[in-house]
Amino acid sequence: MKHPIYIGIDLGTSGCRAIAISEQHNIVGEASVTLPASLRTGTHVEQDPTLWWTAVCDCLGQLTAIINPQQVTAIAVDGTSATLLLTDKQGTPLGPALMYNDARATVQAATIARTAPSHTAAQGPGSALAKLLWLTENGATATAQHACHQADWITAMLSGRFPAQTVISDYNNALKLGFDVQQKTWPQWLSTLKLSMDLFPEVVAPGTIIGTISKETANRFMLPQNTRIVAGTTDSTASFLATGANTVGEAVTALGSTLVVKVISEHPVFAPQYGVYSQPLISNGQMRWLVGGASNSGGGVLKHYFSLEQLAEMTPLLQPDTPTGLDYYPLPAPGERFPVNDPQRTPRLEPRPADDVVFFQGMLEGIARIEAKAYRLLAKLGAPYPLSVRTTGGGAQNMAWINMRKNLLNADIQAAQHTEAAFGTALLAKTNGKKIPL
Repeated sequence: MKHPIYIGIDLGTSGCRAIAISEQHNIVGEASVTLPASLRTGTHVEQDPTLWWTAVCDCLGQLTAIINPQQVTAIAVDGTSATLLLTDKQGTPLGPALMYNDARATVQAATIARTAPSHTAAQGPGSALAKLLWLTENGATATAQHACHQADWITAMLSGRFPAQTVISDYNNALKLGFDVQQKTWPQWLSTLKLSMDLFPEVVAPGTIIGTISKETANRFMLPQNTRIVAGTTDSTASFLATGANTVGEAVTALGSTLVVKVISEHPVFAPQYGVYSQPLISNGQMRWLVGGASNSGGGVLKHYFSLEQLAEMTPLLQPDTPTGLDYYPLPAPGERFPVNDPQRTPRLEPRPADDVVFFQGMLEGIARIEAKAYRLLAKLGAPYPLSVRTTGGGAQNMAWINMRKNLLNADIQAAQHTEAAFGTALLAKTNGKKIPL
C-alpha cells in the first residue's frame, strides 16, 4: 500500500474518539462521539456495552467519510482499565459492564488481599479480578463464556472473533485481572479463588496482530478485507505513548486533577508501600516498563480554592524566580497515595497569606516539590531519574509552573507531541506485524 493509514480508537469515560495517522505520524482524520453517562447507584457503576459498539461504528463512519478507507492498514483499540463485562459464546453481553470505578467488590477485594502477592495490580475493589469474583459469587457467570475488558470486546467485535473459544487481551488490560506480565502467565494463586479459568482471555503484547477485520465490518466501512486488528492497551498507557516518550529515562507528568508521574524503565519496580506500580510498555519494539505513581495533590486542590477564571487572572502575576518560602503540601482532603502512601496524611496549607497570588504560587511550589520527590523516590527504588519530562493536562500550559518545576527537577521539560489516547493507540496499530521480543 502506497500511503498506509493507521487508526486508533479510544473508549473513554464519556465518549469514543478515533484518530487516523499516516506513516509519518501526521493526523489525517479525527472523529468523536459522546457516550451517555454511566449509571451509578451507590458503589455500583455500570454501562451498557452495546453503547460502545454503536459509538465505535459511528466514529468509523465519520472517519472513513473523510479519509480514503482503502488505505487503512491496521486498527487498534484502547479502553478504560479494569472495566469488565461477561459475554456468551457469540459475544453477546450478558448484562451491563462493571465500569473501572465500580467499587462494589469490597468483600472480594479482601479475599484477594489474603491470597495474592501485595504487588499485583489486581488488588482493591476496583480491580477487574475483584469484579469477576463478585460476578461469580452472585451467579452471573453461570452461562458466561468470556470475561472481557472493554478493549478486548471491541477488538473481538471488529475482528469477527465471536464465536470463539477465547478472547484476546493485552498485557496492560490484563494486569488488573491478575496476569503476571513478568512470567507471562496467569499465576497459580488465582486457582484458590474458585474462578473458572475458562473465562479468562488469552493475553498477548500490545501491538500484536490478532487477526483481520471481519467481512461485515470491512464491507460496512469500505475497508480492505486484510485490515489488521492489533492488540490494544489501556487509555492511560495510550496517552503516554501519544506524548512521544519512548526511550528509557523519558518521563511524563500528567498535571490534571491529580498529579501522575511515570518514567520508562528497563526493569519493573514494585513498591506498594509507597504507592509505586509498574506497567508493561512496548517501546521501539522492545519490552519496557512504565514505573510511577499517582498523588492526590494536583489541580483539584487549586480548584477547591479558586475558580478557573481566578486562576487564569493570577497566573501572569506569578513570580517563579522569587520563591514564597511557604512549605505547603497541597491536598484536597486527608489522604495521600504517592510518593507518601498515608491514608491519614493531612493537607498542609497554613499559614495563608493575605495575597491570593502568593497563596496560589505557594500551592504550585508545593505540588512541584511533590513531583520532584516522586521522581527521586522512583530513582531510589531502581527506576532511572528522568532525562526529560513531558507534561500533559491543564497545568501543561502554565509556564510559570513549568519554570518552578524545572528549577526543582534538574531535567529537560518538553511539550508533549500529542495527548490524545487515540493517537497513542494509532501508533500502536502502526507496529502491526513487527516482531516484538518478549
